[in-house]
Amino acid sequence: MAAINDLIKQIEDKALRDRLAQEVERISSNKKFGLVFEEHIPECTPLYNVSIKKGHFVSRKGKKIEDIYFVADIKDGIATCINKANGEKSDISVEDLVVIAQFGEPIFPTLIPMDRVKNADDDSLWHTLIEADNYHALQLLEYLYPKQVDCIYIDPPYNTGARDWKYNNDYVDSSDNWRHSKWLSMMQRRLKIAKRLLKDDGVLITTIDDNEYAHLWMLLNDVFPERKHIPVSIQHNPGGTQGDKFSVTHEYAIYSITESSTIFRKKHTGGDVYNLRRWGSTSGRYEGATCFYPILLDKNHNIIGFGEVAEDDFHPSKQTVYREDGVIEVWPIDRNNIEKKWRYSRDTVESVRERMFVVQNGERLEIILRRESEPPKTIWTDPLYNAEAHGTNMIKTIIGGGFSYPKSLYAVKDAIGFAVWGKKNALILDFFAGSGTTLHAVNLLNYEDNGRRRCIIVTNNEVSEDVTKELIKKGFVNGDKEWEKEGICQAITWPRTKNSILGINSAGLELEGEYFTAIQVNKEKERKFLQLSFTDINSLNSAKNKKQLVSLLGKDKLPQSLVKADSKYIVSDKHPASILFDDLAYEEWLSALEEQDHISEFYIVTRNNALFNEIKERIEQLLGNITVLEDVKKPMSEGFKANVEYFKLGFLDKNSMALGQQFREILPMLWLKAGAVGERPELKEDVELPAILIPNSSNFAVLIDETHFAEFVKQVSVRKNISHVFIVTNSEEAFREMASHFDVKNITQLYRDYIDNFVINGRRI
Repeated sequence: MAAINDLIKQIEDKALRDRLAQEVERISSNKKFGLVFEEHIPECTPLYNVSIKKGHFVSRKGKKIEDIYFVADIKDGIATCINKANGEKSDISVEDLVVIAQFGEPIFPTLIPMDRVKNADDDSLWHTLIEADNYHALQLLEYLYPKQVDCIYIDPPYNTGARDWKYNNDYVDSSDNWRHSKWLSMMQRRLKIAKRLLKDDGVLITTIDDNEYAHLWMLLNDVFPERKHIPVSIQHNPGGTQGDKFSVTHEYAIYSITESSTIFRKKHTGGDVYNLRRWGSTSGRYEGATCFYPILLDKNHNIIGFGEVAEDDFHPSKQTVYREDGVIEVWPIDRNNIEKKWRYSRDTVESVRERMFVVQNGERLEIILRRESEPPKTIWTDPLYNAEAHGTNMIKTIIGGGFSYPKSLYAVKDAIGFAVWGKKNALILDFFAGSGTTLHAVNLLNYEDNGRRRCIIVTNNEVSEDVTKELIKKGFVNGDKEWEKEGICQAITWPRTKNSILGINSAGLELEGEYFTAIQVNKEKERKFLQLSFTDINSLNSAKNKKQLVSLLGKDKLPQSLVKADSKYIVSDKHPASILFDDLAYEEWLSALEEQDHISEFYIVTRNNALFNEIKERIEQLLGNITVLEDVKKPMSEGFKANVEYFKLGFLDKNSMALGQQFREILPMLWLKAGAVGERPELKEDVELPAILIPNSSNFAVLIDETHFAEFVKQVSVRKNISHVFIVTNSEEAFREMASHFDVKNITQLYRDYIDNFVINGRRI
């Protein structure tokens, strides 16, 4: 129906056009339920770097791209064009035309190097930025990485009704009756290819707001029926967007997962830590038969293992034992040399090893346990997710300019992190890259855990509507250099990527500010003491009065449910605060506090200043300072140890490809297909192609001239890191015979594999 609507607009007869429009409106008024949308006229992409030839489909530069012409002939720079819609002929200057690719047509992509940033070692993996329409970029990526992507994170246009996204190179706004349908059509085409890229256990994350949430959720169920689609609400705008009825503070991230997908738990970043050694009642050695054993450390106090449970008649000489072989044994013995037990038995302690760390306290080495990590919740309210503070303002700091509706760096990092925290070599894709937050977030994630995750981001180079008007006034059209440099990729995405890696702003000065990280260090802090002299035990003569006092401390400190009418004090194994109601019971309170290392705040009800000071000193002697975990901040000026290649998507002539005449043009794709390891090799135009190409810093090998096969086999055999072999030959039989000589999983025939892939991909949308 929408396709008919678009075609009606091309009818010149106004009366006929209006009459048909009325009929279409009448038919379309019949409502349907569920996800129903039109398969719109296929989107078109302008190919500005392709020379116009006879037989091409073209559009006029600066005009509606869906007005398509067929080039019947070219003579003296003038193309004889036939309008695809009405068959009319016209002569148009070649300079005023641009080749277009309609979705569904075979395309033969190439990657044109634009720029690079190298801020890490040569053998490090390289990220990739591709300037392109994301549909054609996805076709290329399907050739490079089928079923190889661990996580896809996308932030598509939200379709709010504002003129902020385009369909067929034209803005879609609230006046377009088909805007939801066009949005779904656009998304469906891309999600179908994304499905072919994603690993079976991979995770797709799609962010969206209320305008398209319901439609998107149904579309995801339609394209990915085998997956569960879990919506997460993120408070990205705490101040709210003022509306007629509600102030909207949230958006959504929909996680699309399979049964085999892993959602990792975020390491707890709070200050709650406690001794692995038990204290209080039932904490003695013989209260737990399998909980008395040594924890083994190396000389740097790293936990390297766990000893066996000690025999009943064995007693360690002291809490920390230094063995002759350099191994340090730590036993669960308290400060009074009383044998206690660990919280976990020998059979279960391995499960909490990652949560342990060691703190030295004089001659003693204490084993401290972090609070258990938690699965992600479906509502996120961390202040770090504020898009203005950690998105808009951060971009201004890095490039000096603004960008509409950027995500918080930390919201994106955590969203992706839940999918890949345990996968340090994950491949991550974002084909609605916008300002480049995803790549930025992956760099921060890699910094936090020394990961080697690789990120591919794709964005077009669209120019904003206001800038477009100014450029048109100056006589520029899409494709001109003056136009292109104002586009999002060249003006926002690449500068942000480059500057954030190098730690500088666009003026070349060091970036100011710090990143919040998930890295934590152990710090000793003094415990807090507060004298409550405005009341006394006589006034606290009921449970109600005591609860009122506890409520003043805050429910995160102590719950009122712990208060009883006869309570002289409250000491809890689970809460970070303790209170003494009756100062006459302080000796009893001190006994209860023994080994309660987790308590950091003490509230003492007394009007006796000397007694308060004495109790404070006794507790400090009893428990010492408290060990807490503090988040480490990273100066933005340090940048990141990362490398990025920036490419622009181009298109090749099929005939030239078939003749093997464009090896230089596809070499960047071979490098990417092999995993983007080491610096990308380059072959100069004025140098003859080698018979064999095996880059020193990379992991792939190419046989360009098959007459040198014997030498090729010899060279590959001595390179143990080769994971991809490419063989140029027109004979499938010869290819199979040559491939049999290699014990390499990834062997590709050029150019047959490349051409067949994109012809097939062109047929399936």
